[in-house]
Amino acid sequence: MTVDAYVLILSMIGIGALFARLKLLPEDSAHVLNMIALYVCLPAAVLRHAPQLQLDVSLLGLVAVPWVILAVSAALVLLLSRALNWSRGETAVLLLLLPLGNTSYLGFPLTQALLGEQALPYAVVYDQFGSFLILSSYGLWVLATYGGDRKPTLAGIGKRIIAFPPFIALVIGFTVMPAQPPAVVAELLDRLAALLLPLVTLAIGLGIRLSLPRRELSPLAVGLLTKLLLLPGLVWLLLALLPLDGDAARVAVLETAMPPMITAAALAASHRLAPRLASALVGYGILLSLATLPMWAWLLA
Repeated sequence: MTVDAYVLILSMIGIGALFARLKLLPEDSAHVLNMIALYVCLPAAVLRHAPQLQLDVSLLGLVAVPWVILAVSAALVLLLSRALNWSRGETAVLLLLLPLGNTSYLGFPLTQALLGEQALPYAVVYDQFGSFLILSSYGLWVLATYGGDRKPTLAGIGKRIIAFPPFIALVIGFTVMPAQPPAVVAELLDRLAALLLPLVTLAIGLGIRLSLPRRELSPLAVGLLTKLLLLPGLVWLLLALLPLDGDAARVAVLETAMPPMITAAALAASHRLAPRLASALVGYGILLSLATLPMWAWLLA
């Protein structure tokens, strides 16, 4: 990771945590920052980089990776849940946060910092056809099954996908958006996309929680070890069996190694599914990933 990106992440998380401790900002500030990132900065990044993709068979392998990780991680969680006697809420949180990483908010800027700007279009594919679709389908099913909601319908899932701003940007990027837009448009999109990392890391600092009761230390440790090391290690070993090479292969491993998804953790907390565990997985995951992500980038180099 470039030093400036590393310093920026740590600085913004620290500033956010300080602001939260001193209560300098309104309570919903983290939510507002995340909404700006979701509706403005993230679509700008997608529009800027999606048109640069060359459609080939490697994209199919890249799209398959997050779904393979979903199957492996869900089976592992259900097995360990019985063996280690995890609660229903703890099981639900791990079912959500192990397959779902922070592949857009952190994934896009960190992919650029660690692998280079030319790798960003592949990160967009991994996130939109992997993480986003998994959250919108499997994620809703987990919340309904463990949180007492009504079971999601295909129509509801489809409506959620179609109305998602980054997905709309992806469709535009694949159809009418030129790979080399006019200079003024490219400059605007670049500036908006550049705000993604500072806004998101500031929001993370505002909401980060690291304290945890003793009972939840076991699922926390298992979750972090699996998310940051075991699952990306599995993808790394599987690269020889998948139609992946070059930047697509490196992005597949690096995006799998991203810390747990903030949105998934927030949804778990809103359904009262082990909210402290969900917050701790995100907080510790982000901090530890500052060491594990450069390690994966070095191995992939």
